[in-house]
Amino acid sequence: MGIVHFRRIERRRTARVVLCVDLIVHGQTQSNGTFKVEARTLSVSGHGGLMVLEPEVTIGQKLTLINTNAGLKAECKVVSAKLMRDGKKNVAFEFTSNELNFWKMWFPVAGAKPVRRLSKHRYAASCHKDGTLSRHPQRLN
Repeated sequence: MGIVHFRRIERRRTARVVLCVDLIVHGQTQSNGTFKVEARTLSVSGHGGLMVLEPEVTIGQKLTLINTNAGLKAECKVVSAKLMRDGKKNVAFEFTSNELNFWKMWFPVAGAKPVRRLSKHRYAASCHKDGTLSRHPQRLN
């Protein structure tokens, strides 16, 4: 597990990324009716995400999400629902199946070290006469 803050240990299975994705959410209301609403994510991970949602949902409730950008459909369950000041809810969810790449992204595993940029060097590509590229460090002044 990676360290996020000196007092908090990262417990996520994959890294979380701030990404706004338009979704269509299908679910059931408390009175056994159904709803279909548009929503938008605030952040995503390989196992779920966080979205802004208006309808009332409960922890453990099953929802069906449609990623309007990729055209993919996935089932998820609500793991948290927090009421915000504007009356909408931030709803955290996790997918019931991990086999679908719903976000069309690759996520590093938890605890993976971030890629570091060199501060005093940068890599420049130079093209040879035969068309091949070579990379060599170039000192910044």
